[in-house]
Amino acid sequence: MRKVYCTVLSLMVSFLGFAKSNEDKKAAKADTLMVTEAQDEEDAKGAFAFSGYLDSYYMANFNKPASRSNMGGSNARVFDQRSGQFSLGLVQTRVAYTNAKSEAVVDLTFGPNANMGNYGNALFSTALAIKQAYFTYKFTDKFSMTAGQFGTNIGYEVIDAPANFNYSLSNLFNNGPFYHAGLKATYAFSDKASLMVGVVNNVDGLGDNNRKKGIISQFYFQPVANWNVYVNYIGSNEANPDSVTFKEPSAFYQVFDLTTSFQITEKFLLGLNAAYGSQKGDYQGAGGPADTETWGGVAVYANTALTDNFGIGARYEYFNNDSGVRGLLTPAGMGTSVNSITLTGNISLADGHILVKPEFRLDAYPKVSGANELQQFEDENGSFTKNSQTTFGLAFIYKF
Repeated sequence: MRKVYCTVLSLMVSFLGFAKSNEDKKAAKADTLMVTEAQDEEDAKGAFAFSGYLDSYYMANFNKPASRSNMGGSNARVFDQRSGQFSLGLVQTRVAYTNAKSEAVVDLTFGPNANMGNYGNALFSTALAIKQAYFTYKFTDKFSMTAGQFGTNIGYEVIDAPANFNYSLSNLFNNGPFYHAGLKATYAFSDKASLMVGVVNNVDGLGDNNRKKGIISQFYFQPVANWNVYVNYIGSNEANPDSVTFKEPSAFYQVFDLTTSFQITEKFLLGLNAAYGSQKGDYQGAGGPADTETWGGVAVYANTALTDNFGIGARYEYFNNDSGVRGLLTPAGMGTSVNSITLTGNISLADGHILVKPEFRLDAYPKVSGANELQQFEDENGSFTKNSQTTFGLAFIYKF
Protein backbone atom coordinates (compact mmCIF):
# COMPACT_ATOMS: atom_id res chain seq x y z
CA MET A 1 0.00 0.00 0.00
CA ARG A 2 0.86 3.78 0.18
CA LYS A 3 1.57 5.74 1.21
CA VAL A 4 2.71 9.02 0.47
CA TYR A 5 2.23 10.73 3.75
CA CYS A 6 3.65 9.76 7.09
CA THR A 7 0.61 9.34 9.35
CA VAL A 8 2.21 7.07 11.91
CA LEU A 9 5.96 7.54 11.83
CA SER A 10 6.55 11.08 10.39
CA LEU A 11 9.66 11.65 8.23
CA MET A 12 12.16 13.46 10.49
CA VAL A 13 14.51 15.58 8.39
CA SER A 14 16.53 18.70 9.13
CA PHE A 15 14.88 21.81 7.75
CA LEU A 16 16.84 24.90 6.72
CA GLY A 17 15.11 28.04 7.98
CA PHE A 18 15.76 31.47 6.46
CA ALA A 19 15.27 34.19 9.09
CA LYS A 20 17.20 37.13 10.43
CA SER A 21 19.79 36.43 13.12
CA ASN A 22 19.47 37.70 16.69
CA GLU A 23 22.38 40.04 16.02
CA ASP A 24 20.50 41.66 13.13
CA LYS A 25 17.45 42.13 15.32
CA LYS A 26 19.46 43.69 18.15
CA ALA A 27 21.16 46.06 15.74
CA ALA A 28 17.82 47.22 14.36
CA LYS A 29 15.88 47.41 17.65
CA ALA A 30 17.40 48.67 20.86
CA ASP A 31 14.85 48.19 23.58
CA THR A 32 13.08 45.03 24.76
CA LEU A 33 9.65 46.07 23.53
CA MET A 34 10.82 46.65 19.99
CA VAL A 35 12.83 43.43 19.93
CA THR A 36 9.65 41.53 20.90
CA GLU A 37 7.71 43.30 18.17
CA ALA A 38 10.42 42.34 15.66
CA GLN A 39 10.16 38.72 16.74
CA ASP A 40 6.39 38.80 16.25
CA GLU A 41 6.91 40.26 12.80
CA GLU A 42 9.33 37.46 11.92
CA ASP A 43 6.79 34.87 13.06
CA ALA A 44 4.16 36.47 10.83
CA LYS A 45 6.50 36.39 7.82
CA GLY A 46 7.32 32.74 8.35
CA ALA A 47 10.21 30.67 7.01
CA PHE A 48 11.03 28.39 4.10
CA ALA A 49 12.32 24.84 4.53
CA PHE A 50 13.88 22.60 1.89
CA SER A 51 14.50 18.88 2.34
CA GLY A 52 14.58 15.63 0.41
CA TYR A 53 16.35 12.38 -0.27
CA LEU A 54 17.45 9.99 -2.98
CA ASP A 55 17.67 6.22 -2.84
CA SER A 56 18.95 3.35 -4.95
CA TYR A 57 19.26 -0.38 -4.37
CA TYR A 58 20.66 -3.70 -5.53
CA MET A 59 18.49 -6.78 -5.03
CA ALA A 60 19.55 -10.42 -5.45
CA ASN A 61 16.75 -12.96 -5.97
CA PHE A 62 17.64 -16.54 -5.04
CA ASN A 63 15.04 -17.91 -7.49
CA LYS A 64 17.05 -16.27 -10.29
CA PRO A 65 13.90 -15.40 -12.27
CA ALA A 66 14.50 -15.20 -16.01
CA SER A 67 12.75 -11.83 -16.18
CA ARG A 68 14.77 -10.48 -13.20
CA SER A 69 11.45 -9.42 -11.68
CA ASN A 70 10.49 -9.71 -8.01
CA MET A 71 6.80 -9.20 -8.84
CA GLY A 72 5.78 -12.85 -9.03
CA GLY A 73 2.28 -13.58 -10.31
CA SER A 74 1.03 -10.08 -9.53
CA ASN A 75 2.13 -7.27 -7.20
CA ALA A 76 4.35 -9.26 -4.86
CA ARG A 77 6.52 -6.16 -4.35
CA VAL A 78 5.90 -2.41 -4.44
CA PHE A 79 9.06 -0.49 -5.37
CA ASP A 80 11.95 -2.97 -5.23
CA GLN A 81 10.70 -4.74 -8.32
CA ARG A 82 13.96 -5.49 -10.13
CA SER A 83 16.67 -8.02 -9.24
CA GLY A 84 20.18 -8.60 -10.50
CA GLN A 85 20.89 -4.94 -11.24
CA PHE A 86 21.51 -1.61 -9.57
CA SER A 87 18.28 0.37 -9.65
CA LEU A 88 17.28 3.93 -8.89
CA GLY A 89 14.41 4.17 -6.43
CA LEU A 90 13.06 7.63 -5.70
CA VAL A 91 14.32 11.21 -5.61
CA GLN A 92 12.28 13.60 -3.46
CA THR A 93 12.35 17.36 -3.09
CA ARG A 94 10.11 19.04 -0.53
CA VAL A 95 9.61 22.77 -0.07
CA ALA A 96 7.54 24.12 2.83
CA TYR A 97 6.62 27.61 3.92
CA THR A 98 5.42 27.97 7.52
CA ASN A 99 4.32 30.79 9.76
CA ALA A 100 2.38 30.97 13.00
CA LYS A 101 -1.02 30.46 11.36
CA SER A 102 -0.39 28.43 8.22
CA GLU A 103 1.77 26.03 6.24
CA ALA A 104 2.12 25.31 2.51
CA VAL A 105 3.89 22.22 1.16
CA VAL A 106 4.98 21.26 -2.36
CA ASP A 107 6.41 17.74 -2.39
CA LEU A 108 7.72 16.39 -5.73
CA THR A 109 9.17 12.99 -6.58
CA PHE A 110 11.34 11.89 -9.48
CA GLY A 111 12.51 8.53 -10.82
CA PRO A 112 11.03 5.07 -11.53
CA ASN A 113 9.14 4.87 -8.24
CA ALA A 114 7.41 8.19 -8.84
CA ASN A 115 4.87 6.65 -11.21
CA MET A 116 4.39 3.58 -9.02
CA GLY A 117 3.71 5.70 -5.95
CA ASN A 118 1.54 8.30 -7.68
CA TYR A 119 -0.12 6.56 -10.58
CA GLY A 120 -2.78 8.77 -12.07
CA ASN A 121 -0.88 11.93 -11.13
CA ALA A 122 2.47 11.68 -12.92
CA LEU A 123 3.50 14.61 -15.10
CA PHE A 124 6.11 12.74 -17.15
CA SER A 125 6.64 8.99 -17.45
CA THR A 126 9.11 7.75 -14.78
CA ALA A 127 10.28 11.35 -14.33
CA LEU A 128 8.16 13.65 -12.18
CA ALA A 129 5.09 13.24 -10.00
CA ILE A 130 3.29 15.45 -7.50
CA LYS A 131 3.57 13.59 -4.23
CA GLN A 132 1.86 16.23 -2.11
CA ALA A 133 0.68 19.78 -2.69
CA TYR A 134 -1.43 21.24 0.10
CA PHE A 135 -1.78 24.07 2.56
CA THR A 136 -2.99 24.17 6.15
CA TYR A 137 -4.61 27.05 8.04
CA LYS A 138 -4.62 27.05 11.83
CA PHE A 139 -7.83 28.68 13.03
CA THR A 140 -6.76 28.14 16.64
CA ASP A 141 -4.06 26.22 18.48
CA LYS A 142 -6.40 23.24 18.46
CA PHE A 143 -8.27 23.44 15.14
CA SER A 144 -6.83 23.44 11.60
CA MET A 145 -7.94 22.62 8.05
CA THR A 146 -5.91 21.28 5.11
CA ALA A 147 -6.76 21.54 1.40
CA GLY A 148 -5.07 20.04 -1.65
CA GLN A 149 -3.40 16.73 -2.40
CA PHE A 150 -2.03 14.89 0.63
CA GLY A 151 -0.87 11.42 1.61
CA THR A 152 -3.34 8.91 2.93
CA ASN A 153 -3.97 8.47 6.63
CA ILE A 154 -4.12 4.69 6.23
CA GLY A 155 -1.20 2.49 7.23
CA TYR A 156 2.05 2.19 9.19
CA GLU A 157 4.58 2.55 6.38
CA VAL A 158 5.09 5.46 4.01
CA ILE A 159 6.57 6.06 0.57
CA ASP A 160 9.64 7.81 2.02
CA ALA A 161 12.53 5.34 2.27
CA PRO A 162 14.36 7.14 5.14
CA ALA A 163 11.24 7.09 7.34
CA ASN A 164 10.67 3.32 7.23
CA PHE A 165 13.04 1.01 9.08
CA ASN A 166 12.59 -1.73 6.47
CA TYR A 167 13.45 -0.87 2.86
CA SER A 168 11.00 -3.17 1.09
CA LEU A 169 7.39 -2.28 1.76
CA SER A 170 4.61 -4.44 3.17
CA ASN A 171 1.63 -5.89 1.31
CA LEU A 172 -0.61 -3.80 3.56
CA PHE A 173 1.10 -0.72 2.14
CA ASN A 174 0.89 -2.01 -1.43
CA ASN A 175 -2.81 -2.88 -1.28
CA GLY A 176 -4.12 0.22 0.45
CA PRO A 177 -4.56 3.87 -0.56
CA PHE A 178 -1.54 6.03 -1.41
CA TYR A 179 -2.91 9.57 -1.56
CA HIS A 180 -6.06 11.73 -1.82
CA ALA A 181 -7.18 15.14 -3.03
CA GLY A 182 -9.71 16.99 -0.89
CA LEU A 183 -10.27 18.83 2.36
CA LYS A 184 -9.69 17.64 5.92
CA ALA A 185 -10.05 19.17 9.38
CA THR A 186 -8.16 18.26 12.55
CA TYR A 187 -9.09 19.07 16.14
CA ALA A 188 -6.62 18.44 18.96
CA PHE A 189 -8.38 17.72 22.24
CA SER A 190 -4.95 17.78 23.89
CA ASP A 191 -1.38 16.87 23.01
CA LYS A 192 -2.43 13.25 23.59
CA ALA A 193 -5.62 13.01 21.52
CA SER A 194 -6.90 14.42 18.22
CA LEU A 195 -9.52 13.74 15.56
CA MET A 196 -9.25 14.23 11.79
CA VAL A 197 -12.21 14.05 9.38
CA GLY A 198 -12.01 14.75 5.65
CA VAL A 199 -13.82 14.66 2.31
CA VAL A 200 -11.79 13.45 -0.69
CA ASN A 201 -12.33 12.74 -4.36
CA ASN A 202 -11.43 9.06 -4.30
CA VAL A 203 -8.51 6.68 -3.81
CA ASP A 204 -5.21 7.50 -5.53
CA GLY A 205 -6.50 10.07 -7.97
CA LEU A 206 -6.10 13.79 -8.41
CA GLY A 207 -9.43 13.94 -10.25
CA ASP A 208 -12.59 12.05 -9.33
CA ASN A 209 -13.89 9.21 -11.49
CA ASN A 210 -17.49 9.87 -10.36
CA ARG A 211 -19.58 12.44 -8.49
CA LYS A 212 -19.42 10.56 -5.20
CA LYS A 213 -17.01 11.66 -2.48
CA GLY A 214 -15.03 9.58 -0.04
CA ILE A 215 -14.85 10.07 3.73
CA ILE A 216 -11.58 9.71 5.63
CA SER A 217 -11.00 9.89 9.36
CA GLN A 218 -8.32 9.32 11.96
CA PHE A 219 -8.48 9.24 15.74
CA TYR A 220 -5.13 9.57 17.49
CA PHE A 221 -4.50 9.00 21.18
CA GLN A 222 -1.58 8.31 23.49
CA PRO A 223 -2.56 5.92 26.31
CA VAL A 224 0.81 6.32 28.04
CA ALA A 225 4.06 8.10 27.26
CA ASN A 226 5.78 6.82 24.08
CA TRP A 227 2.76 4.75 22.99
CA ASN A 228 0.97 6.19 19.94
CA VAL A 229 -2.27 4.75 18.55
CA TYR A 230 -4.01 5.71 15.27
CA VAL A 231 -7.45 4.39 14.31
CA ASN A 232 -8.07 5.10 10.61
CA TYR A 233 -10.96 4.78 8.18
CA ILE A 234 -11.81 5.44 4.54
CA GLY A 235 -15.14 4.78 2.82
CA SER A 236 -15.90 5.61 -0.81
CA ASN A 237 -17.91 4.68 -3.90
CA GLU A 238 -15.16 3.99 -6.45
CA ALA A 239 -17.40 2.81 -9.32
CA ASN A 240 -17.13 4.32 -12.79
CA PRO A 241 -20.40 5.71 -14.21
CA ASP A 242 -22.25 3.53 -16.72
CA SER A 243 -20.91 4.29 -20.22
CA VAL A 244 -24.42 4.37 -21.71
CA THR A 245 -26.73 5.79 -19.04
CA PHE A 246 -23.98 7.73 -17.18
CA LYS A 247 -25.60 6.67 -13.92
CA GLU A 248 -23.37 5.84 -11.00
CA PRO A 249 -23.73 2.23 -9.84
CA SER A 250 -24.20 1.34 -6.21
CA ALA A 251 -20.80 0.30 -4.89
CA PHE A 252 -18.51 0.83 -1.93
CA TYR A 253 -14.92 0.42 -0.85
CA GLN A 254 -13.85 0.80 2.76
CA VAL A 255 -10.87 0.12 5.00
CA PHE A 256 -10.57 0.03 8.78
CA ASP A 257 -6.96 0.42 9.86
CA LEU A 258 -5.15 0.29 13.20
CA THR A 259 -1.59 1.55 13.52
CA THR A 260 0.34 1.69 16.75
CA SER A 261 3.94 1.99 17.94
CA PHE A 262 5.43 1.77 21.42
CA GLN A 263 8.93 3.04 22.17
CA ILE A 264 9.52 0.63 25.03
CA THR A 265 13.05 1.88 25.73
CA GLU A 266 15.24 4.50 24.13
CA LYS A 267 16.62 1.80 21.82
CA PHE A 268 13.74 -0.66 21.36
CA LEU A 269 10.47 -0.09 19.48
CA LEU A 270 7.48 -2.35 18.82
CA GLY A 271 4.91 -1.59 16.13
CA LEU A 272 1.73 -3.08 14.74
CA ASN A 273 -0.44 -2.49 11.68
CA ALA A 274 -3.76 -4.29 11.14
CA ALA A 275 -6.26 -3.60 8.37
CA TYR A 276 -9.63 -4.99 7.29
CA GLY A 277 -11.13 -3.93 3.97
CA SER A 278 -14.26 -4.70 2.01
CA GLN A 279 -15.49 -4.01 -1.50
CA LYS A 280 -18.69 -4.39 -3.47
CA GLY A 281 -19.16 -3.44 -7.09
CA ASP A 282 -16.84 -1.76 -9.55
CA TYR A 283 -13.51 -0.23 -8.50
CA GLN A 284 -12.45 2.56 -10.91
CA GLY A 285 -13.38 0.61 -14.01
CA ALA A 286 -11.54 -2.59 -13.04
CA GLY A 287 -14.73 -4.42 -12.10
CA GLY A 288 -15.58 -5.90 -8.75
CA PRO A 289 -17.65 -8.48 -6.88
CA ALA A 290 -21.44 -8.43 -7.00
CA ASP A 291 -21.51 -9.31 -3.29
CA THR A 292 -19.32 -7.91 -0.55
CA GLU A 293 -15.84 -9.43 -0.46
CA THR A 294 -13.19 -8.78 2.18
CA TRP A 295 -9.42 -8.72 2.57
CA GLY A 296 -7.02 -7.88 5.38
CA GLY A 297 -3.76 -8.46 7.14
CA VAL A 298 -1.52 -7.78 10.09
CA ALA A 299 2.13 -6.77 10.37
CA VAL A 300 4.31 -6.75 13.51
CA TYR A 301 7.51 -4.69 13.77
CA ALA A 302 10.44 -4.83 16.21
CA ASN A 303 13.41 -2.46 15.86
CA THR A 304 16.42 -2.04 18.12
CA ALA A 305 19.47 0.25 18.07
CA LEU A 306 22.58 -1.77 18.88
CA THR A 307 24.92 1.24 18.63
CA ASP A 308 24.57 4.91 17.75
CA ASN A 309 25.18 4.06 14.09
CA PHE A 310 23.70 0.59 13.67
CA GLY A 311 20.30 -0.95 14.27
CA ILE A 312 18.43 -4.04 13.23
CA GLY A 313 14.72 -4.60 12.73
CA ALA A 314 12.32 -7.42 11.91
CA ARG A 315 8.86 -7.42 10.31
CA TYR A 316 6.43 -10.31 10.13
CA GLU A 317 3.33 -9.91 7.97
CA TYR A 318 0.35 -12.02 7.03
CA PHE A 319 -1.81 -10.70 4.21
CA ASN A 320 -4.97 -12.40 2.93
CA ASN A 321 -6.55 -11.62 -0.43
CA ASP A 322 -8.26 -14.96 -1.03
CA SER A 323 -11.27 -13.01 -2.32
CA GLY A 324 -9.17 -11.57 -5.17
CA VAL A 325 -10.44 -7.99 -4.77
CA ARG A 326 -6.96 -6.49 -4.21
CA GLY A 327 -3.94 -6.54 -6.52
CA LEU A 328 -2.11 -9.49 -4.93
CA LEU A 329 -3.06 -12.40 -7.24
CA THR A 330 -1.74 -15.67 -8.60
CA PRO A 331 -0.43 -15.93 -12.20
CA ALA A 332 -3.89 -17.29 -13.08
CA GLY A 333 -5.54 -14.15 -11.64
CA MET A 334 -6.96 -15.82 -8.55
CA GLY A 335 -6.85 -14.52 -4.99
CA THR A 336 -4.12 -15.69 -2.64
CA SER A 337 -2.43 -15.05 0.71
CA VAL A 338 1.16 -14.64 1.87
CA ASN A 339 3.38 -14.89 4.94
CA SER A 340 6.42 -12.57 4.83
CA ILE A 341 9.48 -12.24 7.07
CA THR A 342 11.85 -9.29 6.63
CA LEU A 343 15.13 -8.62 8.47
CA THR A 344 16.76 -5.24 7.90
CA GLY A 345 19.94 -3.60 9.11
CA ASN A 346 20.26 0.16 9.34
CA ILE A 347 23.75 1.67 9.08
CA SER A 348 23.98 5.43 9.61
CA LEU A 349 26.90 7.42 8.17
CA ALA A 350 27.85 11.07 7.61
CA ASP A 351 26.02 12.30 10.72
CA GLY A 352 22.84 10.49 9.68
CA HIS A 353 22.68 11.82 6.12
CA ILE A 354 23.65 8.45 4.59
CA LEU A 355 21.69 5.27 5.34
CA VAL A 356 22.77 1.83 4.15
CA LYS A 357 20.17 -0.90 4.62
CA PRO A 358 21.07 -4.56 4.06
CA GLU A 359 17.86 -6.61 3.92
CA PHE A 360 16.76 -10.24 3.79
CA ARG A 361 13.16 -11.06 2.87
CA LEU A 362 11.21 -14.31 2.51
CA ASP A 363 7.70 -14.45 1.00
CA ALA A 364 5.82 -17.77 1.19
CA TYR A 365 2.53 -18.41 -0.67
CA PRO A 366 0.22 -21.43 -0.55
CA LYS A 367 1.23 -24.05 -3.07
CA VAL A 368 -1.26 -24.29 -5.92
CA SER A 369 -2.36 -27.91 -6.37
CA GLY A 370 -2.32 -29.70 -9.70
CA ALA A 371 0.48 -30.98 -11.90
CA ASN A 372 0.24 -28.20 -14.46
CA GLU A 373 -0.80 -25.33 -12.17
CA LEU A 374 1.31 -22.18 -12.14
CA GLN A 375 2.95 -21.27 -8.85
CA GLN A 376 3.54 -17.73 -7.62
CA PHE A 377 7.14 -17.12 -8.72
CA GLU A 378 9.27 -17.56 -11.79
CA ASP A 379 12.40 -19.73 -11.95
CA GLU A 380 15.59 -19.31 -14.01
CA ASN A 381 13.88 -20.97 -17.00
CA GLY A 382 11.00 -18.50 -17.01
CA SER A 383 8.47 -21.03 -15.63
CA PHE A 384 6.29 -20.32 -12.59
CA THR A 385 7.39 -23.27 -10.45
CA LYS A 386 8.16 -21.57 -7.11
CA ASN A 387 5.67 -20.83 -4.35
CA SER A 388 8.20 -18.82 -2.28
CA GLN A 389 10.76 -16.12 -2.95
CA THR A 390 13.88 -15.14 -1.04
CA THR A 391 15.75 -11.93 -1.74
CA PHE A 392 18.75 -10.17 -0.28
CA GLY A 393 19.54 -6.58 -1.10
CA LEU A 394 21.33 -3.39 -0.19
CA ALA A 395 19.64 0.01 -0.21
CA PHE A 396 21.66 3.23 -0.39
CA ILE A 397 19.86 6.40 0.80
CA TYR A 398 21.02 10.00 1.13
CA LYS A 399 18.75 12.43 2.96
CA PHE A 400 19.15 16.17 3.39
